[in-house]
Amino acid sequence: MSLRDRLLALFVVVCWGLNFPATALALEHFPPFFLVALRFSIIAIPTLLFIPRPKVPFRWLLGVGLGIGTLQFAFLYLGMAAGMPSGLASIVLQASAPFTVLIAGVWLRERITARQAVGIAVAVVGLGVIAFHRSQLAALLPVVLTLCGALGWAIGNVSSRKAQAPNALHLTLWMSVIPPLPMIAVAFWVEGPARIGDSLATALTLEALPSVLGLLYIVVIATIVGYGIWNGLLSRYPSSTVAPFSMLVPVVGVLASWAAFGEVIDLTELLGGAAVVVGVLVASYRRRARSVPEPMVPPQPVLAER
Repeated sequence: MSLRDRLLALFVVVCWGLNFPATALALEHFPPFFLVALRFSIIAIPTLLFIPRPKVPFRWLLGVGLGIGTLQFAFLYLGMAAGMPSGLASIVLQASAPFTVLIAGVWLRERITARQAVGIAVAVVGLGVIAFHRSQLAALLPVVLTLCGALGWAIGNVSSRKAQAPNALHLTLWMSVIPPLPMIAVAFWVEGPARIGDSLATALTLEALPSVLGLLYIVVIATIVGYGIWNGLLSRYPSSTVAPFSMLVPVVGVLASWAAFGEVIDLTELLGGAAVVVGVLVASYRRRARSVPEPMVPPQPVLAER
């Protein structure tokens, strides 16, 4: 990856890391399934009216929308609502990176280099250390739900890679068209119209202000900005090169959750986070081939035409 694109990937990491405390704030007021529907409806309505559909096959657009938009956030929000701490959620969700590499290797037959395999293995060990240490704070069900969200993210990543949209922002906006209808149906079935109506009726109160600000951050920064850049990177590089950067998200997520909610970070988590950073750097690094100078050809004498 070029230095510019690495910096863009790191910027996305920060946006998504801060997304976890923002989500925790939004879930204090909005029910989880309805929050997914609301998040993407805010983007889908102006997209349908003003943004041209990206020139990609519909099946890949559907794959991105269902994977990233529907499965990832439905399971993630449900897991967080069931008791998954935001810092731990940011860690477990990064299982999407090895899921992405494995799915891309099997489905797209992308070659995984030895360097990438070692880097991902180191990062997975770091994630395992952190998750095992933090698993004492969460029940098994929230962890399993978050892992299901990670699998959905991986499916969306591979679909985005396969789509190779010429305009990544348009793909990001149009993937938001897929989740609202199925998620509204699930929300009304599971959470009920009374709970949904109450969350909307009290959305403009002072007590709901932190949740509304969290929702705005999720929509504008995490979705439009974050996924716009991310889908652009996936259109230019193999999934196995881009996906490992997502393993850096829990470093930001844990720090942000500590700052926002006082979640304590101890030495074990710091060591695990350091392993994640090292693993991502190793997996994403690609040595540039040295340019070999062309052999010098002696000038040939020019013969005058007779």
